[in-house]
Amino acid sequence: MVQSTKGAVVITGTSTGLGRATALELTKQGYRVFAGVRTEKDAESLKQAASGDLTPIIMDITKAEQIKSAAEFVSLALGDEGLFALINNAVAAVDGPLECVAIDDVRWNFEVNVIGQIAVTQAFLPMLRKAKGRIINISAICGRLALPYRGLLSASKFALEAITDSLRMELRSSGIEVLSILPGGIVTPEQADKVEINYQKTLANMSPEAKAIYGKNYRICMQRAVEANRSKGLPPEKIIDAILEALEARKPKRQYFVTESAWRLKLSAIYKRLLPHQYFYDTFYFDNLRKRLGLD
Repeated sequence: MVQSTKGAVVITGTSTGLGRATALELTKQGYRVFAGVRTEKDAESLKQAASGDLTPIIMDITKAEQIKSAAEFVSLALGDEGLFALINNAVAAVDGPLECVAIDDVRWNFEVNVIGQIAVTQAFLPMLRKAKGRIINISAICGRLALPYRGLLSASKFALEAITDSLRMELRSSGIEVLSILPGGIVTPEQADKVEINYQKTLANMSPEAKAIYGKNYRICMQRAVEANRSKGLPPEKIIDAILEALEARKPKRQYFVTESAWRLKLSAIYKRLLPHQYFYDTFYFDNLRKRLGLD
């Protein structure tokens, strides 16, 4: 086992995908990792795959008692050392035309992507303060540029960006760095399967009227998301590289954008600042999106 030398890190949402890959890589890099999972099966799988100092912790971030128990366990394990970093990675992705999304699904989306992030951060802040550590929020490009049919994910990531900015100002006197990482679509086959199943289910449950209005465009947009998760998106290693840079930089950036077309994103961000808001979304941004994807 690799000896941990770089400090302790808590990361949520490590059962699959980016979270799992990040947890395993951080142990190789010499970090002491506490990896949040939701089941004992996932905990055992992660432990067997680890080559360094990794401790799975059961932590569904929508359950206050599990967050409290996980924080107490980590605090006892670390003592006066404190926590070097908290990586808020857990995410829920609820898609669909906003007119058609069940309100219970809306609540669940924000429970995971907003309320859960704050709850975990509150629980681990005393440990972060001891180490003058850092908080890394895994956001998304749609936290800067909203997407059609992924309005709930976009809204929750916009909220996460606001939370990140507020925390950065509030925790400055504590010496805690707060930042976000905003990737584009990531190659995560497990997520591709979930997205495809969910959007096909949403389509099947739409009324004939809703299908006539939204069906074609929704299918095109979500199939594009599935393809990104299946094979055409970013390799997880690119996002992990950004996470490692954020962990190891003496003064990390406020935001790390990880995309294949960084120039296009930067150009869009500049236009968003310069153009009237309505014109940007209604004309410049959506027209370009519609032409690229073949939307009505």
